[in-house]
Amino acid sequence: MTNPQFEVPVDLRDFAQKSVEQARKAFEGFVTVAQKTTDAVDSASANARTSAKTVSSQTLSFAEQNINAAFDFVNKLVQVKDPQEAFTLQSEYLKTQIAALQSQAKELGAVIQKSAAPKAE
Repeated sequence: MTNPQFEVPVDLRDFAQKSVEQARKAFEGFVTVAQKTTDAVDSASANARTSAKTVSSQTLSFAEQNINAAFDFVNKLVQVKDPQEAFTLQSEYLKTQIAALQSQAKELGAVIQKSAAPKAE
């Protein structure tokens, strides 16, 4: 007794082969999009780190300037001879520091705004 050979019809094999090719192409497309997304996320996080470092560095620089100005003021203040001289010195210091803080706020705002702007690729 001979077992009849079962043969997969040609149309079914062609259909299966086309399905596998389509699945492979779809997967390759998925991988390509995933890689581009990963690259974009890496780029965005690198830009964010750079921006944060710039803002942090600028803020630290301003803090250093303001603390040095305060030390200079205190150094002058301990050398005054009368209250009127102290009031004058304090008034000058306050005016100078208010102007410096306004300038620093503008500068820091510009740095933050520049950091937040989308980068041209």
